[in-house]
Amino acid sequence: MAAEGLDETDLGILHLLQKDARNNTPVDIARELPVSDQTVRNRIQKMERMGVLEGYVPVINYRNAGFSIRLEFCCTAPIQRREELAQAALELPHVVRVEEMLSAHENVRVLAVSNDSDEIHQIATEIDELGLTIVSERLRRCAYVQPFNHFGKGVVSDE
Repeated sequence: MAAEGLDETDLGILHLLQKDARNNTPVDIARELPVSDQTVRNRIQKMERMGVLEGYVPVINYRNAGFSIRLEFCCTAPIQRREELAQAALELPHVVRVEEMLSAHENVRVLAVSNDSDEIHQIATEIDELGLTIVSERLRRCAYVQPFNHFGKGVVSDE
């Protein structure tokens, strides 16, 4: 079930933006949906105001950019400080993503990138100094993503 105020057209727009926000212009999106490009622009602005669309982030291949080391730190934070520590971890050098989990143990995951194996210890030390307890460190090889398939289901084709 979609959020209140979103219809099939909005969901179709979200689906196409998830697939490729860079190359799907309002004109391109309008070709896929039974609406005008101005309607697409208006709907995107509406979803930005609603907080549904928070930004447009490029998908970066860190290995191809010269940062071959991608580390995931599984950490535990005191529940009452979980959000605060997650936000603080995001400010650390080399950290590119932080996720909060709804659990008492391993409730913060920190993803960091580097091109220098000597920096791994420094990154771990900085995370520890924030007050996060590092439970495990994992070297990440690949991540695979796809658009959430319920946006636009039956509205746009997935060819």
